[in-house]
Amino acid sequence: MSTTGSITLLRQCVTGASRATRGVAQSGSARRVPSLSYRLGVTCRCNRRVATMSSSAPETAVEYTIADQPARFAKAKAENNTRVLDIDSHYDGAFFKGLRVLVTGGNRGIGLALTKELVSKEANVVVSCRKSSPELDQLAADHGVEIMTDVDVTIDEQVKAFADKVEGVFDVVINNAGYFYEPVETLSTLNFEEELKMIDICALGPLRISSALVNAGKVKENGGQICMITSQGGSISWRTVQNPEGQDYGHHMSKAAANMMAVLLAQELKSKGIVVSILHPGFNKTDMTQKYAHIWEIEGAVDPSVGAKRVCHEIAIATMESHSGAFINCEDGLRIPF
Repeated sequence: MSTTGSITLLRQCVTGASRATRGVAQSGSARRVPSLSYRLGVTCRCNRRVATMSSSAPETAVEYTIADQPARFAKAKAENNTRVLDIDSHYDGAFFKGLRVLVTGGNRGIGLALTKELVSKEANVVVSCRKSSPELDQLAADHGVEIMTDVDVTIDEQVKAFADKVEGVFDVVINNAGYFYEPVETLSTLNFEEELKMIDICALGPLRISSALVNAGKVKENGGQICMITSQGGSISWRTVQNPEGQDYGHHMSKAAANMMAVLLAQELKSKGIVVSILHPGFNKTDMTQKYAHIWEIEGAVDPSVGAKRVCHEIAIATMESHSGAFINCEDGLRIPF
Protein backbone atom coordinates (compact mmCIF):
# COMPACT_ATOMS: atom_id res chain seq x y z
CA MET A 1 0.00 0.00 0.00
CA SER A 2 1.26 3.50 -0.80
CA THR A 3 2.05 6.07 1.89
CA THR A 4 -0.98 8.14 0.81
CA GLY A 5 -3.20 5.08 1.00
CA SER A 6 -1.92 4.21 4.47
CA ILE A 7 -2.60 7.72 5.74
CA THR A 8 -6.11 7.68 4.27
CA LEU A 9 -6.89 4.31 5.84
CA LEU A 10 -5.47 5.43 9.18
CA ARG A 11 -7.74 8.47 9.16
CA GLN A 12 -10.75 6.25 8.46
CA CYS A 13 -9.77 3.92 11.30
CA VAL A 14 -9.28 6.72 13.82
CA THR A 15 -12.61 8.27 12.83
CA GLY A 16 -14.36 4.92 13.26
CA ALA A 17 -12.73 4.29 16.63
CA SER A 18 -13.60 7.82 17.77
CA ARG A 19 -17.26 7.31 16.84
CA ALA A 20 -17.33 3.98 18.66
CA THR A 21 -15.78 5.54 21.74
CA ARG A 22 -18.31 8.38 21.73
CA GLY A 23 -21.10 5.82 21.52
CA VAL A 24 -19.83 4.03 24.60
CA ALA A 25 -19.39 7.26 26.52
CA GLN A 26 -22.93 8.39 25.73
CA SER A 27 -24.69 5.09 26.37
CA GLY A 28 -22.43 3.71 29.11
CA SER A 29 -22.89 0.26 27.61
CA ALA A 30 -20.28 -2.45 28.01
CA ARG A 31 -19.25 -2.56 24.36
CA ARG A 32 -15.81 -3.60 23.21
CA VAL A 33 -14.05 -0.77 21.41
CA PRO A 34 -10.66 -0.61 19.69
CA SER A 35 -7.86 0.82 21.79
CA LEU A 36 -5.81 3.58 20.21
CA SER A 37 -3.19 3.15 22.95
CA TYR A 38 0.28 4.33 22.03
CA ARG A 39 0.40 2.76 18.62
CA LEU A 40 -0.91 3.48 15.14
CA GLY A 41 -2.00 -0.11 14.48
CA VAL A 42 -5.74 0.57 14.61
CA THR A 43 -8.40 -2.04 13.86
CA CYS A 44 -11.00 -0.44 11.59
CA ARG A 45 -14.52 -1.37 10.52
CA CYS A 46 -13.25 -2.97 7.33
CA ASN A 47 -11.23 -5.40 9.49
CA ARG A 48 -7.91 -4.30 8.04
CA ARG A 49 -4.93 -3.06 10.03
CA VAL A 50 -2.43 -0.33 9.36
CA ALA A 51 0.91 -2.05 9.86
CA THR A 52 3.01 1.09 10.11
CA MET A 53 4.57 1.79 13.54
CA SER A 54 2.48 -0.94 15.16
CA SER A 55 3.72 -2.87 18.18
CA SER A 56 3.55 -6.67 18.20
CA ALA A 57 1.62 -6.75 21.50
CA PRO A 58 -2.05 -7.80 21.23
CA GLU A 59 -4.65 -5.07 21.51
CA THR A 60 -6.57 -4.97 24.77
CA ALA A 61 -10.32 -4.39 24.65
CA VAL A 62 -11.89 -2.39 27.46
CA GLU A 63 -15.30 -3.24 28.89
CA TYR A 64 -17.28 -0.36 30.37
CA THR A 65 -19.92 -0.50 33.06
CA ILE A 66 -23.39 1.05 32.74
CA ALA A 67 -24.03 4.72 33.48
CA ASP A 68 -27.65 4.25 34.59
CA GLN A 69 -27.28 3.18 38.23
CA PRO A 70 -30.75 1.60 38.72
CA ALA A 71 -30.41 -0.26 35.41
CA ARG A 72 -26.91 -1.42 36.37
CA PHE A 73 -28.13 -2.85 39.67
CA ALA A 74 -31.20 -4.44 38.06
CA LYS A 75 -28.97 -6.08 35.44
CA ALA A 76 -26.67 -7.46 38.13
CA LYS A 77 -29.62 -9.00 39.97
CA ALA A 78 -31.12 -10.44 36.79
CA GLU A 79 -27.80 -12.06 35.90
CA ASN A 80 -27.02 -13.07 39.51
CA ASN A 81 -23.69 -11.27 39.14
CA THR A 82 -21.77 -12.43 42.20
CA ARG A 83 -19.08 -9.78 41.69
CA VAL A 84 -21.78 -7.22 42.49
CA LEU A 85 -24.00 -9.21 44.83
CA ASP A 86 -21.48 -11.34 46.76
CA ILE A 87 -18.02 -9.79 46.90
CA ASP A 88 -16.90 -12.38 49.46
CA SER A 89 -16.99 -15.03 46.73
CA HIS A 90 -14.30 -13.11 44.80
CA TYR A 91 -12.24 -11.23 47.37
CA ASP A 92 -9.12 -12.65 49.01
CA GLY A 93 -7.84 -10.28 51.66
CA ALA A 94 -4.72 -12.36 52.36
CA PHE A 95 -2.91 -9.95 50.03
CA PHE A 96 -2.83 -7.33 52.80
CA LYS A 97 -1.29 -9.43 55.56
CA GLY A 98 1.81 -7.65 56.84
CA LEU A 99 1.56 -4.74 54.41
CA ARG A 100 1.94 -1.18 55.65
CA VAL A 101 -1.13 0.77 54.50
CA LEU A 102 -2.10 4.42 54.87
CA VAL A 103 -5.76 5.48 54.87
CA THR A 104 -6.38 9.22 54.75
CA GLY A 105 -9.65 10.29 56.36
CA GLY A 106 -9.97 6.90 58.02
CA ASN A 107 -11.87 8.21 61.02
CA ARG A 108 -15.39 7.79 59.59
CA GLY A 109 -17.49 6.61 56.67
CA ILE A 110 -15.91 4.46 53.99
CA GLY A 111 -12.46 5.39 55.33
CA LEU A 112 -13.27 3.87 58.73
CA ALA A 113 -14.73 0.80 57.01
CA LEU A 114 -11.53 0.42 54.99
CA THR A 115 -9.48 0.68 58.18
CA LYS A 116 -11.57 -2.02 59.87
CA GLU A 117 -11.28 -4.31 56.85
CA LEU A 118 -7.51 -3.86 56.59
CA VAL A 119 -7.08 -4.53 60.31
CA SER A 120 -9.10 -7.73 59.98
CA LYS A 121 -6.67 -8.86 57.26
CA GLU A 122 -3.65 -8.16 59.52
CA ALA A 123 -2.33 -5.14 57.65
CA ASN A 124 -0.27 -2.56 59.55
CA VAL A 125 -2.55 0.45 59.24
CA VAL A 126 -1.80 4.14 59.64
CA VAL A 127 -4.69 6.61 59.56
CA SER A 128 -4.19 10.30 58.93
CA CYS A 129 -7.02 12.71 59.67
CA ARG A 130 -7.77 16.11 61.16
CA LYS A 131 -9.16 14.51 64.32
CA SER A 132 -9.88 11.00 65.48
CA SER A 133 -13.21 9.39 66.39
CA PRO A 134 -14.27 7.01 69.19
CA GLU A 135 -14.43 4.05 66.79
CA LEU A 136 -10.98 4.79 65.40
CA ASP A 137 -9.58 5.20 68.90
CA GLN A 138 -10.97 1.76 69.75
CA LEU A 139 -9.24 0.23 66.70
CA ALA A 140 -6.00 1.80 67.88
CA ALA A 141 -6.45 0.36 71.37
CA ASP A 142 -7.46 -3.12 70.19
CA HIS A 143 -5.35 -3.56 67.06
CA GLY A 144 -2.53 -1.05 67.17
CA VAL A 145 -3.75 1.22 64.39
CA GLU A 146 -1.45 4.23 64.27
CA ILE A 147 -3.42 7.48 64.26
CA MET A 148 -1.84 10.72 63.09
CA THR A 149 -4.11 13.71 63.69
CA ASP A 150 -3.85 17.36 62.66
CA VAL A 151 -3.31 16.32 59.05
CA ASP A 152 -5.52 18.59 56.96
CA VAL A 153 -5.03 17.70 53.28
CA THR A 154 -5.60 21.35 52.30
CA ILE A 155 -2.70 22.67 54.36
CA ASP A 156 0.71 22.21 52.74
CA GLU A 157 2.67 22.52 55.97
CA GLN A 158 0.62 19.90 57.80
CA VAL A 159 0.92 17.43 54.94
CA LYS A 160 4.67 17.91 54.65
CA ALA A 161 5.11 17.57 58.42
CA PHE A 162 3.14 14.32 58.32
CA ALA A 163 5.23 12.91 55.46
CA ASP A 164 8.44 13.79 57.29
CA LYS A 165 7.25 12.38 60.62
CA VAL A 166 5.52 9.14 59.64
CA GLU A 167 7.84 6.16 59.88
CA GLY A 168 8.50 3.40 57.40
CA VAL A 169 7.54 2.94 53.77
CA PHE A 170 3.97 2.36 52.65
CA ASP A 171 3.09 -0.55 50.42
CA VAL A 172 -0.33 0.98 49.76
CA VAL A 173 -1.56 4.56 50.11
CA ILE A 174 -5.36 4.99 50.02
CA ASN A 175 -6.32 8.61 49.40
CA ASN A 176 -9.81 8.54 50.85
CA ALA A 177 -10.26 11.96 52.52
CA GLY A 178 -13.03 13.84 50.77
CA TYR A 179 -15.80 16.38 51.13
CA PHE A 180 -19.33 16.66 49.72
CA TYR A 181 -21.35 19.88 49.95
CA GLU A 182 -24.88 18.64 50.60
CA PRO A 183 -27.20 21.40 49.27
CA VAL A 184 -28.09 20.95 45.59
CA GLU A 185 -26.28 23.52 43.47
CA THR A 186 -28.17 25.20 40.64
CA LEU A 187 -27.40 28.45 38.87
CA SER A 188 -29.48 30.25 41.49
CA THR A 189 -27.81 28.55 44.47
CA LEU A 190 -24.14 28.36 43.46
CA ASN A 191 -21.64 28.46 46.30
CA PHE A 192 -18.23 29.21 44.83
CA GLU A 193 -16.48 29.04 48.19
CA GLU A 194 -17.78 25.51 48.73
CA GLU A 195 -16.85 24.54 45.16
CA LEU A 196 -13.25 25.63 45.72
CA LYS A 197 -13.24 23.76 49.04
CA MET A 198 -14.33 20.55 47.32
CA ILE A 199 -11.70 20.91 44.61
CA ASP A 200 -9.03 21.64 47.22
CA ILE A 201 -9.91 18.61 49.36
CA CYS A 202 -10.85 16.07 46.68
CA ALA A 203 -8.33 16.90 43.92
CA LEU A 204 -5.42 18.84 45.39
CA GLY A 205 -5.59 17.01 48.73
CA PRO A 206 -4.60 13.57 47.39
CA LEU A 207 -1.95 15.19 45.21
CA ARG A 208 -0.47 16.90 48.27
CA ILE A 209 -0.40 13.63 50.20
CA SER A 210 0.96 11.55 47.32
CA SER A 211 3.67 14.01 46.29
CA ALA A 212 4.82 14.59 49.86
CA LEU A 213 5.12 10.86 50.55
CA VAL A 214 6.82 10.02 47.24
CA ASN A 215 9.26 12.91 47.60
CA ALA A 216 10.07 11.73 51.14
CA GLY A 217 10.71 8.19 49.90
CA LYS A 218 7.73 6.85 51.89
CA VAL A 219 5.99 4.93 49.07
CA LYS A 220 7.41 1.58 47.99
CA GLU A 221 8.88 1.61 44.50
CA ASN A 222 8.47 -1.35 42.14
CA GLY A 223 5.29 -2.75 43.60
CA GLY A 224 3.76 0.03 45.69
CA GLN A 225 0.30 1.44 45.09
CA ILE A 226 -1.42 4.79 45.41
CA CYS A 227 -5.20 4.46 45.28
CA MET A 228 -7.55 7.37 44.71
CA ILE A 229 -11.03 6.93 46.17
CA THR A 230 -12.97 9.07 43.75
CA SER A 231 -16.48 8.84 42.27
CA GLN A 232 -18.39 8.00 39.13
CA GLY A 233 -19.53 11.61 39.50
CA GLY A 234 -16.17 12.56 37.98
CA SER A 235 -17.06 11.01 34.62
CA ILE A 236 -17.72 13.83 32.16
CA SER A 237 -19.12 11.32 29.65
CA TRP A 238 -21.82 10.21 32.09
CA ARG A 239 -23.19 13.62 33.05
CA THR A 240 -25.86 13.56 30.35
CA VAL A 241 -27.21 10.31 31.83
CA GLN A 242 -26.72 10.88 35.54
CA ASN A 243 -27.29 14.65 35.55
CA PRO A 244 -29.74 15.32 32.72
CA GLU A 245 -30.62 18.68 34.29
CA GLY A 246 -27.06 19.60 35.27
CA GLN A 247 -26.60 20.88 38.85
CA ASP A 248 -24.17 19.96 41.65
CA TYR A 249 -21.32 21.77 39.91
CA GLY A 250 -18.72 21.70 42.66
CA HIS A 251 -19.01 17.99 43.42
CA HIS A 252 -18.62 16.87 39.82
CA MET A 253 -15.89 19.36 38.98
CA SER A 254 -13.87 18.27 42.00
CA LYS A 255 -14.09 14.58 41.06
CA ALA A 256 -13.25 15.22 37.40
CA ALA A 257 -10.22 17.22 38.54
CA ALA A 258 -9.20 14.38 40.87
CA ASN A 259 -9.40 11.91 37.99
CA MET A 260 -7.21 14.09 35.76
CA MET A 261 -4.68 14.45 38.56
CA ALA A 262 -4.60 10.69 39.09
CA VAL A 263 -3.99 9.93 35.41
CA LEU A 264 -1.09 12.39 35.29
CA LEU A 265 0.32 10.96 38.52
CA ALA A 266 0.05 7.45 37.08
CA GLN A 267 2.09 8.54 34.08
CA GLU A 268 4.80 10.18 36.19
CA LEU A 269 5.12 7.27 38.61
CA LYS A 270 5.38 4.54 35.97
CA SER A 271 9.16 4.84 36.03
CA LYS A 272 9.13 4.17 39.78
CA GLY A 273 6.91 1.11 39.40
CA ILE A 274 4.12 2.62 41.52
CA VAL A 275 0.57 1.76 40.45
CA VAL A 276 -1.95 4.63 40.65
CA SER A 277 -5.56 3.44 40.49
CA ILE A 278 -8.75 5.52 40.33
CA LEU A 279 -11.51 3.76 42.24
CA HIS A 280 -15.22 4.49 42.48
CA PRO A 281 -16.13 2.63 45.70
CA GLY A 282 -19.76 2.21 44.69
CA PHE A 283 -22.87 3.52 46.39
CA ASN A 284 -22.38 3.15 50.14
CA LYS A 285 -24.77 3.89 52.98
CA THR A 286 -22.79 6.55 54.82
CA ASP A 287 -23.50 9.89 56.46
CA MET A 288 -22.28 11.54 53.27
CA THR A 289 -24.97 9.82 51.17
CA GLN A 290 -27.74 10.04 53.77
CA LYS A 291 -29.63 12.60 51.69
CA TYR A 292 -30.06 9.86 49.06
CA ALA A 293 -31.45 7.29 51.50
CA HIS A 294 -34.75 7.18 49.59
CA ILE A 295 -32.98 5.59 46.60
CA TRP A 296 -30.46 3.41 48.44
CA GLU A 297 -32.34 0.16 47.76
CA ILE A 298 -33.26 1.03 44.15
CA GLU A 299 -29.68 1.80 43.22
CA GLY A 300 -27.98 -0.99 45.15
CA ALA A 301 -26.37 0.98 47.98
CA VAL A 302 -24.48 -1.27 50.39
CA ASP A 303 -23.14 -1.16 53.92
CA PRO A 304 -19.69 0.48 54.03
CA SER A 305 -18.19 -2.84 55.12
CA VAL A 306 -19.17 -4.29 51.73
CA GLY A 307 -17.92 -1.21 49.92
CA ALA A 308 -14.59 -1.55 51.72
CA LYS A 309 -14.20 -5.16 50.55
CA ARG A 310 -14.95 -4.12 46.98
CA VAL A 311 -12.23 -1.49 47.11
CA CYS A 312 -9.75 -3.85 48.76
CA HIS A 313 -10.47 -6.49 46.11
CA GLU A 314 -9.45 -4.10 43.33
CA ILE A 315 -6.29 -3.12 45.22
CA ALA A 316 -5.41 -6.79 45.75
CA ILE A 317 -5.64 -7.66 42.05
CA ALA A 318 -4.13 -4.43 40.69
CA THR A 319 -1.21 -4.48 38.27
CA MET A 320 0.49 -1.73 36.32
CA GLU A 321 -1.15 -2.99 33.14
CA SER A 322 -4.67 -3.52 34.47
CA HIS A 323 -5.18 -0.67 36.92
CA SER A 324 -2.67 2.18 36.70
CA GLY A 325 -4.41 5.26 35.33
CA ALA A 326 -7.66 3.30 34.95
CA PHE A 327 -11.02 4.53 36.27
CA ILE A 328 -12.67 1.47 37.82
CA ASN A 329 -16.11 0.85 39.29
CA CYS A 330 -15.53 -1.26 42.40
CA GLU A 331 -19.14 -2.48 42.30
CA ASP A 332 -18.54 -4.68 39.25
CA GLY A 333 -14.83 -4.26 38.42
CA LEU A 334 -15.53 -2.69 35.02
CA ARG A 335 -14.18 0.59 33.65
CA ILE A 336 -15.89 3.96 33.83
CA PRO A 337 -15.27 6.30 30.86
CA PHE A 338 -13.63 9.59 31.72
